[in-house]
Amino acid sequence: MNDISYNSYSDAAILRDIGEFIKVKRVDQNLTQDEVSDRAAISRSTLSLAERGENIALINLLKILRVLNALYVFDQFKVQTQISPLQLAKDEAKRRKRASKNNSQTNKDEPGW
Repeated sequence: MNDISYNSYSDAAILRDIGEFIKVKRVDQNLTQDEVSDRAAISRSTLSLAERGENIALINLLKILRVLNALYVFDQFKVQTQISPLQLAKDEAKRRKRASKNNSQTNKDEPGW
C-alpha cells in the first residue's frame, strides 16, 4: 500500500483496501479464486469475503498473501533496533584495529606453515 496515512480511516475502509489489494494481485497473476483458495487451503468463500473487504481470520490473510507472493507487505512490522551515535562511537572505540603476532589462539605445537 502507498504512503497513505490510515489513521483517519475506519476499520471497514482499511479492510476494503486490503480486499482490493488481494483482488488486484490475484488478477495480475491471472489466478482464479478457486486456484488461490486451493493453494492457500482455504474455502473460495473465505477468499471472496477477503476480496470484498469483509472480516476474515488473520491466518487466512497470511495464507492468501503467501500464495500471491505478497508477504512483503509485512516488512513494515519488522522492529529494527536503533543504536545511538554515542553508543556506536563507544563500540567502535572498543573494536580491535590491528592484528597481533602473539595470538593466544595459535597452537604452539604446530610448525606454523
